[in-house]
Amino acid sequence: MTGTVYKSTGSWYTVKSTEGTFYECRIKGKFRIKGIKSTNPIAVGDVVEFEIEEIGDEVVGVISVIKERQNYIIRKSVNLSKQTHIIAANLDQVFLLVTLNNPKTYPIFIDRFLATAEAYDIPAVLLFNKIDTYEIEELDEVKYLAKLYRDIGYTCIGISAKTGKNVGQVKELMNGKTSMFAGNSGAGKSTLINSIEPTLDIKTAEISEQHLQGQHTTTFAEMFDLGFDGRIIDTPGIKGFGVVDMKKEEIGDYFREFFKLKAGCKFNNCLHLDEPSCAVKAALDNDAVSWSRYKSYAQMLTGEEDNYRTDSFGEKK
Repeated sequence: MTGTVYKSTGSWYTVKSTEGTFYECRIKGKFRIKGIKSTNPIAVGDVVEFEIEEIGDEVVGVISVIKERQNYIIRKSVNLSKQTHIIAANLDQVFLLVTLNNPKTYPIFIDRFLATAEAYDIPAVLLFNKIDTYEIEELDEVKYLAKLYRDIGYTCIGISAKTGKNVGQVKELMNGKTSMFAGNSGAGKSTLINSIEPTLDIKTAEISEQHLQGQHTTTFAEMFDLGFDGRIIDTPGIKGFGVVDMKKEEIGDYFREFFKLKAGCKFNNCLHLDEPSCAVKAALDNDAVSWSRYKSYAQMLTGEEDNYRTDSFGEKK
């Protein structure tokens, strides 16, 4: 039988068959000894082949084949630094929820996520959430950020998952597609999903007043069918986003504005650091390239994996 993985708990997988029936499945042990460095050899969104076994009164599926993935979003494993974790596979698009505070989404986090989406050829949309809670100055910062990323070519939408503002625009983008929602814990993913599809009633939690961080309400990635033509993948809140499988000379290609300029660099293998006649550095000096984006790039290049707290979106520091 063929089906799509809707939920993964690490050892068991909920698979929806092509006929529309859900089965609880496990995998054959050989998947774990094929040299796969990922902590989860099967991810939500994977298309698999499985067989049905009857164990007593229970019907259990055994996954035997993982179909080739169209794409996937991957990050470094939280607990196992030398391994990776595939968040979801076979995506049509990803939505990253961004909040200025409660919690604060740092530019390095946004840029690492966008670079990863670029690397795996997945369209990304930025959703600036909680705009109903911001003061005038904060709204100005949202507008600044949205313009920065729109100028690069990304779709940006200011929304309020709580009040429903512009949620209709998000639903239009989701029609006919499999979409993944991601963001920091407390950014409002579950609230937004409930606004899009109230019947799902996904659990939400309040922001910790002491640490101004969200509580992890989603433990495992899970896909849901929507009332309209679409599917959504909810993911656990992410505090950091360490990039993987990127060679240093490739990272600049995943920054759209850098890629457009690289032909003007003197050297084909220019890393845009200290090389002479670098088109990216020239654009940076002329304010044609965002300093925060360049700082994110430099941190990725030098492997500063844990430095997510970039204090400024636009100032040169």
